Amino acid sequence: MARRILIVDDQKGVRRLLEELFKKEGWEVFVAADGSEAIPMVDNIMPDIVLMDMKMPNMNGLEASQAILTCHPGTSILMMTAYGEMDVVNKALDAGVKRCITKPFDIITLRNMVNEMIMEIASSKK
Repeated sequence: MARRILIVDDQKGVRRLLEELFKKEGWEVFVAADGSEAIPMVDNIMPDIVLMDMKMPNMNGLEASQAILTCHPGTSILMMTAYGEMDVVNKALDAGVKRCITKPFDIITLRNMVNEMIMEIASSKK
């Protein structure tokens, strides 16, 4: 079964770049432009991992992550934040977000973090 990833970012270029990267890695990729669009998608697709941008219009990444984790507490979320938002990072981790990466990030570092997360998920299901 294909691994599923949901990419949530209001910047179309970021969504497209990450979508391309993870499709090449063999992931089934879904995208959302903001948190309010992402929440019902999680219900429908049940992604293995959610890449969530922090700053977005309508509903920010922290609010969306809290809503997703309330309904799906086992969801693995990686939050993408701007450099220096340590208070936000701490709130996200307290809410149940698994990892955070600061923007601008190295694409290889992000890919490696996602691969580590999927290995952790796989080993926890054994």
